[in-house]
Amino acid sequence: MTQRKLKFALFGNIYQAKKSAAIQKVLSCLSECGAVLSVDKEYYDFLKDDQLLDVPAARVFTANDFEADFAISMGGDGTFLKTASRVGGRNIPILGVNMGRLGFLADIAPGSIEACLQALHEDDYAVESRAVIQVKADGEPLSDSPCALNDVAILKRDTASMISIRTSINGEYLTTYQADGLIVSTPTGSTAYSLSNGGPIIVPGTGVLVMTAVAPHSLNIRPIVIPDTAEVTLDVESRNHSFLVAIDGRSVKCGEGTRITLRRAPYNIQVVKRSGKLYFSMLREKMMWGADVR
Repeated sequence: MTQRKLKFALFGNIYQAKKSAAIQKVLSCLSECGAVLSVDKEYYDFLKDDQLLDVPAARVFTANDFEADFAISMGGDGTFLKTASRVGGRNIPILGVNMGRLGFLADIAPGSIEACLQALHEDDYAVESRAVIQVKADGEPLSDSPCALNDVAILKRDTASMISIRTSINGEYLTTYQADGLIVSTPTGSTAYSLSNGGPIIVPGTGVLVMTAVAPHSLNIRPIVIPDTAEVTLDVESRNHSFLVAIDGRSVKCGEGTRITLRRAPYNIQVVKRSGKLYFSMLREKMMWGADVR
């Protein structure tokens, strides 16, 4: 291939030792197209020391010390979410190579990487802009990665007792959830934890958030969809005086009395999609709608 050189930042799952052949194919394609490759140090060490692969990296980086035209996530949707937290508000489009199972976000098969890289060089691709939720605790950012592409979950800790979550929308009291937890999800995350708790599927780009209770005590509690311009305020009571805040699965322990505030982040995450890859056909395929499984 003789195209202009593109800069890629490579992230990956270090627990997929049985997929070295697929990883090697991706690395070979990047090398053949003359890509300028930067690799996350943890993933680089895994590829070199554990997989014994030749990694054509121009540089190895830690934390957020990288520059790229595109970020590549090698893994499943969990790896994609971690990559999104590292990219943050830098507006770098993320390409998800699916080394996992279902793959709503990571939807490029390793066997398609050559055609995908060719499409990137020819500008034959689309970029979807996905909303992100920002989390604050008592007015300050919660943790070093306070934003979620999928969802934020308020959860009980190591006790069988429920927690009480007093919930207000734009300062107006909504209800107090007596439940194992509460999920506040973006449209992107509506097919993840929220869906498994009975939440609706929300089409990306819709401009809403969905709130779904986890094992609510009352059968009257149902998911609710709110504008993503709203501010959600949560005050939690717990018998063990603490609770968890899970930001795309990254859990932070908070003490009772900590006020959690959720609102749409000031930036979006950019997701690379192949041209002609339509959302509803992908959804139908992933959900196996209409498939005869007999």
